[in-house]
Amino acid sequence: MKAVVQRVLGAKLEVEGKLISQIERGFVVFLGVGKGDEIADLQKLGGKLAKLRIFEDENERMNLSIKDVGGQILLVSQFTLFADCKHGNRPSFFEAESPDRANQLYQEMQQFLQNEGITVQMGVFGADMKITPINDGPVTILLDSNDLK
Repeated sequence: MKAVVQRVLGAKLEVEGKLISQIERGFVVFLGVGKGDEIADLQKLGGKLAKLRIFEDENERMNLSIKDVGGQILLVSQFTLFADCKHGNRPSFFEAESPDRANQLYQEMQQFLQNEGITVQMGVFGADMKITPINDGPVTILLDSNDLK
């Protein structure tokens, strides 16, 4: 399981010109589910998201978590995080999980984060989404459940 985490002052997500989700200060998280990802991957990644200290404290040091600042998460499914571009110019998505299983884990990630006390807004799985973030910093972090302990 992979995630791209962007620290934002706010973000909105639209589908077909309609506002679907909107958050204030927090994270936009693009979540990719790979073949064979399991609940253990979700728990490692979700736990890291809940505890990741990338908000500034009173000394302007990245020392506060999303929970510390009362932040929100806009969670967006993103199978393209598993793009393989080693051969040719057209990416292969062979390592991305099947849509049914990926959507199930995407929904379970929302529940996991909400159980951590974080407000989570969602994208629309499989839809053509337009996302407008107000990046803060910018701060962008790449996470892979295979690299987490």
